[in-house]
Amino acid sequence: MDKAGKAEALETYKKVFADAGVVVVTHYSGLTVAELTDLRGRLKGQNASLKVIKNRLAKIALEGKGGEGAADMFTGPVAIAYSADPVAATKVVAEFSKGNEKLVLIGALMGDTVLDTNGVKALATLPSLDELRGKLIGLIQAPATKIAGVLQAPAGQLARVIGAYANKDAA
Repeated sequence: MDKAGKAEALETYKKVFADAGVVVVTHYSGLTVAELTDLRGRLKGQNASLKVIKNRLAKIALEGKGGEGAADMFTGPVAIAYSADPVAATKVVAEFSKGNEKLVLIGALMGDTVLDTNGVKALATLPSLDELRGKLIGLIQAPATKIAGVLQAPAGQLARVIGAYANKDAA
């Protein structure tokens, strides 16, 4: 890679580390191209991305972020998965690593916070942003539905009582 290519890659890395909600750091040694393509496809479905990264450039791009713990993760064959939603990329990578032991979770970066492997796994168990939005909408709509049911109940009871008297008189 020439000097211009390195400068461009460094700017890309800086942008990824600054803009992403989470950056999951993995070792991908032994994965085939087909397996990496499968992982990229899964990540793309969750609006996330995977990038094989140069360690030296990553360490330079990380200067001032996360301290020594962040730079220590970048050794060996490293790929990063990143997304704006802190849970999306983490879930996909954690699920993929369960089925394929060649992909090893190293840690993650959330802003200036460095997470270890256990932190990444804990983050992967949380509901995604879309799931949380759905639950919130359900909670907001539930009281309105209950109020409508309560308001309709007396009128329904009155109609049933009148209907019972009418049937009684007819019998």
